[in-house]
Order: sequence, then C-alpha cells, then structure tokens
Amino acid sequence: MRCYLINLGRRPDRLAAMSAQAQALGLGLERVEAVDAASTPSAGLDRWFAGSGPLGEIPRGDKACLISHRAAWELFLNGADAHAVFLEDDVRLSQMAAPMLASDIWIPEGVKVVKLEHYGPPGQRVLLTDLHAMGEDFQMGRMLSRHTGAAAYILNREAAQLLLAQTRFDLPVDHLLFNPNNSDLFAALSPWQLLPAIARQEQFVGEKSDIEDTRKGLRAFSPGYVRRELVRFVYDLKLIPRQIAALLGGARFVAVKTAG
Repeated sequence: MRCYLINLGRRPDRLAAMSAQAQALGLGLERVEAVDAASTPSAGLDRWFAGSGPLGEIPRGDKACLISHRAAWELFLNGADAHAVFLEDDVRLSQMAAPMLASDIWIPEGVKVVKLEHYGPPGQRVLLTDLHAMGEDFQMGRMLSRHTGAAAYILNREAAQLLLAQTRFDLPVDHLLFNPNNSDLFAALSPWQLLPAIARQEQFVGEKSDIEDTRKGLRAFSPGYVRRELVRFVYDLKLIPRQIAALLGGARFVAVKTAG
C-alpha cells in the first residue's frame, strides 16, 4: 500500500521530518508536490471551487490544500493498488502505525475510507456504529458525526473515483471527507474511524498549520462571520434527529485517542 506525502516545496524541513518518521517505521513515502497558496494565481485555485458553500467562502490555503490532495488521488488511480494512504507533511505518526500503513490486508472489503487521525481536542468524541475489533490493538467504527482533519487517511479506488468525479468543490477537503453535516459525498464515502488513531497533526502538539494564516480574515468577527456561524449551527441541528435514531439503534459516542 503506497503512502502519498503531500509536501510544499518550500518546506524541506517537513519532508525531512516525515522521511525520518517513515524510515523509523520501515515505510516508504511517495512525495506529491503541494499546491502553494502563497504563489499560485487565484484563477488557478478558484476554477475548482464554488463561490461559497455550506461553511461560507473557502480560504485560499484550504483551496490549495484540497487541490494538492486531488493530485495525490490522481496518482493513486494511475497505479494498480487497491488502497492508498494520504499524509500531510505536518502529521506525527504513532509507533504503532507501521503494520496499519504497510499493508491493506486488515481493511474489510467494502470499506472505502479510513480516517487514521485524531483531530481536535484530547478525547474528541465521535458518533460511531458497527464497531468491531481489528486484532488485539485496534477497532474500527463507521462515522456518523463530524470529525475533521485530513492529515492521515486511506482511500480505496472507488472513493478516489467518487472524489475525482467532482468538478467543483464547496468545502475544504477534511469537511468533504469527514463532515456529514455539510458534505454531499459523506454518505457515499461512508468513512470509518480507526481506534486508537495512529496520527496527530502538529498543530495539536507543536507547530501550527501553514494554511492557518490564510483563514484569519474569514474568522475575524464581522456580520459575515456571524452569518457563517449561524448557518453552521443550523446544519448541526439538522443532523440531531438522525444521530438520536442512530444512538437508539446501538451507535455510541466514542472518545478518539492517539496510540502510543
């Protein structure tokens, strides 16, 4: 199973850090040149995106990030592998990641997307169903609530084909993959969460993300910001009846932790 590493050309330090992690785990990485929001003309980014979406305007950094992931999906489909791992260059991998990234033998048939990452605060809770053990050390559960972040995940060929069939995007890549509130593709992708997670983005353990600065203007308090937050709240409310039904059917909220 190939591991595609999305890396900015101006961040050789991150490439070196990721290469060191991979070498320690006995893994190979295939570098994918990331689209740089700082130097790419707006037209080159905007042609892929709707003017607005469920979460409002998408920041330049998030646009560049999604197009970078898209390039990695294309490389995957150009090969013959059944599954591939996609990593951003600011992720830290667990020492337990090696067997999960070296082979896809453990991935159940029909699973299209596996989220490998713990994103957000410690103990981030995610509504999961169909929980089952993956050997002695891991479990998997099908996601029914939002758990964003796209620094480490697995796609099968069907998922990559679904994603590449999109000609216009209205969400950042992590919401597109892992946010049932807003993503029209979420149901078709039907992502699963690995427990414990084997990856954690650096912004939660050290350095902030490179694209964070591109979000500041849109996150500044303003009438537009208030409207966006109200829209997000409405989307969250709409999901509650389905979540209650899922809980009654046996789903449960599980705290996501990162493997040691």
